[in-house]
Amino acid sequence: MKIKAIRTRVFEWKGKVVPPQAHFCTNATDILYERGDAMGSFRFHGWLVVEVETDTGIVGIGNCALAPRVAKEIVDLYLAPIAIGEDPFDYEYIWQKMYRRTHAWGRKGIGMAAISAVDLAIWDIMGKAVNKPVFKLLGGRTKEKIWTYASKLYANDNLDLFLEEAQGYLNQGFTALKMRFGYGPKDGPAGMRKNIEQVRALRELAGPDVDIMLECYMGWTLEYARRMLPKLAEFEPRWLEEPVIADDIEGYVELKKMGIMPISGGEHEFTSYGFKDLLERRAVDVIQYDTNRVGGITAARKINAMAEAWSVPVIPHAGQMHNYHLTMASTASPMAEFFPVFDVEVGNELFYYVFKGEPQPVDGYIQLDDNTPGLGLEISEEYLKDFNIIE
Repeated sequence: MKIKAIRTRVFEWKGKVVPPQAHFCTNATDILYERGDAMGSFRFHGWLVVEVETDTGIVGIGNCALAPRVAKEIVDLYLAPIAIGEDPFDYEYIWQKMYRRTHAWGRKGIGMAAISAVDLAIWDIMGKAVNKPVFKLLGGRTKEKIWTYASKLYANDNLDLFLEEAQGYLNQGFTALKMRFGYGPKDGPAGMRKNIEQVRALRELAGPDVDIMLECYMGWTLEYARRMLPKLAEFEPRWLEEPVIADDIEGYVELKKMGIMPISGGEHEFTSYGFKDLLERRAVDVIQYDTNRVGGITAARKINAMAEAWSVPVIPHAGQMHNYHLTMASTASPMAEFFPVFDVEVGNELFYYVFKGEPQPVDGYIQLDDNTPGLGLEISEEYLKDFNIIE
């Protein structure tokens, strides 16, 4: 079996978009004086779909969401010529060739996201070829079902609406919730107070037996985070996520050394080499790569093995099937993130509009089917009219 062709399409959303309110989530640009849309870098409204076809007629589907138009060009111009003609079961060789031939410019960021998309499609092919779900190729079932946390709860100055949303997730059976902070360094003590009020309200609603995670999305500085951590300790969060920008590894180290609460990160880190650095420097308590950014399943499975040896849990960023297969197959992954399905707001929701086959939680848990080969995804026909499709 050989790879015969690779097709790329960008699905750009043209349907309804719910505009987020001000201060709905901190982000890395918050320390800047902004003229225009400060949240523009946070939201995305496109998705790259990569279809890899073999000479036996099997088609594997991969994807990525970071800068999809650029990622499409990388796949078309650089990665497709590398992969076409290869046996998909030589996935390590193909990955290394893509990685090393684009190393001068592709080893971090969008170059690696494009590699991830091709790699996911190759794993989908392998699962379909042997008529097994991908998690069965990665080690099989290590848990009966996957515990998930509801991940939305963007900051809202209207606490009643915020708590109404949270209560909805509790009613659905979720026992873990993640909220976003809306205020950062340039908002001063008043912003700190609003952050604390929101966490306190959520903890009082959820009670002591529900895990609460706190998301900063790189919107704080080290100095601001040092001030905030003691104020948050009483709420016993399961972790504080991405308190500083991804390149400030020493900042993560310092916050972790404070020993006040677990620190998580890695959503914006890439390949096993990047996570080797985080682990050796003891920078994070929780690893949160995203499989369609980090280098695909070929890279992610290596990170899982390293994390297991360091006793650091891996809880991939985003729901999405590629992350669920890795979570199911690894004892290093105790739970998974789940983005509730809402109208398109920040872009994470687009996965449900582009694809079908994603499992939905029941009482806070999702189940993967032992009998669905590959990743278990198909391109949805239902919402095609709501996309501009670039081929």
